Amino acid sequence: MKRDLVIIGGGPAGLAAAIAAYDAGCKDVVIVERESAVGGVLKQCIHNGFGLTRFKENLTGPEYAHKFIDEAEKRNIETLTDTFVISLDDKKRVTCMNKSGIFTIEAKAVILAMGCRERSKGALNIAGTRPAGLFSAGTAQKYVNLKGWLPGKRVVILGSGDIGLIMARRMTLEGAKVLCVSEIMPYSSGLKRNIAQCLNDFNIPLYLEHTVVEIEGKERVTGVTLARVDENKRPIPGTEKHFDCDTVLFSVGLIPENELTKRAGISLDSRTKGAQVDGDRETQIEGIFACGNVLHVHDLVDFVSEEAETAGKSAARYVLEGERKKDYILTENGENTAYVLPQKLDRNKKEAQKLYFRVRAAFRNAEIVVDTGVAVKKFNKIAVAPGEMESVTLKAEEIASAKYVRISVNRRA
Repeated sequence: MKRDLVIIGGGPAGLAAAIAAYDAGCKDVVIVERESAVGGVLKQCIHNGFGLTRFKENLTGPEYAHKFIDEAEKRNIETLTDTFVISLDDKKRVTCMNKSGIFTIEAKAVILAMGCRERSKGALNIAGTRPAGLFSAGTAQKYVNLKGWLPGKRVVILGSGDIGLIMARRMTLEGAKVLCVSEIMPYSSGLKRNIAQCLNDFNIPLYLEHTVVEIEGKERVTGVTLARVDENKRPIPGTEKHFDCDTVLFSVGLIPENELTKRAGISLDSRTKGAQVDGDRETQIEGIFACGNVLHVHDLVDFVSEEAETAGKSAARYVLEGERKKDYILTENGENTAYVLPQKLDRNKKEAQKLYFRVRAAFRNAEIVVDTGVAVKKFNKIAVAPGEMESVTLKAEEIASAKYVRISVNRRA
């Protein structure tokens, strides 16, 4: 099978990329999705808060997804559901498996949009047994929202990621008692609005600089013990708090699904855990692009769609015109910045380019400094936090004259 563009993943990133590529002139597009329906994790995100940036509407996850599903159907974009991609090579050969058998698609271009998965309890080295009642927050969300199963009645949540915060509210609304949310860092890793709407509005305590040190129970969880941690994230003796509970939810971070990326020989960035890309979202292998949570973890799906459209348009241009000559400069994360994406920018590109970055710590009255080696731009922000992605846009002429782009964050007096 030969196709112009193959998109691996039918979540919000894959759908937005497919629509953008089609509208840019690449009509031979196929989306490969391993689940029985496209939409990705949005299918189970029945809470609102989606689309505020992009559509200026307060949508639920399924409503947001269906805006893109409807647009893809209008364009008759082919979707292969219940189809698992088992390999991708540097020649852009995508090997798939479904009930019909194993087959290979030879593509002119490929977009990686596989999303991410949750970090599990096994990565945390928590003392205790492995009884029933231990769930990742996303698994609990699927049970409650899609299957109508309540995982437990008395709940402790470890980690203050957005899914954990949302599930604290959801479990409360379903009649469970959420005893607390514990976060090992001195700040929450979720959006400020989720802390306000999911914890404060329901009087659910948030213990910062605390972690679970023991899980009790043999057949079923019977309790957990929390303790405060020091600056080295080690539990402080004598600060333990005990909670009788039957369920523990883990919301301790997301990991981009990059097994296929690595198999294709594409280099990953140790900070983002995703591929290294340029402003077109093209990886080091010509004609393979990446976008969405497989590239770096986003806090808002609106930004996923925006980035996916960049990848879709770039892939369509590659299919129709071939690879253009690129002159790269590197981006760098400066003081108080965890990472900057993309990792390199093309001086020859004639359009403005947006750079995304995350800060290392929460600041009020922050100053964002963008140094290009020839000029320095400064932007003032009321507040920044690690849980909320920031961005700056540079004009084409600023990038063309730059020696590099370094983004730093300072605290203003």
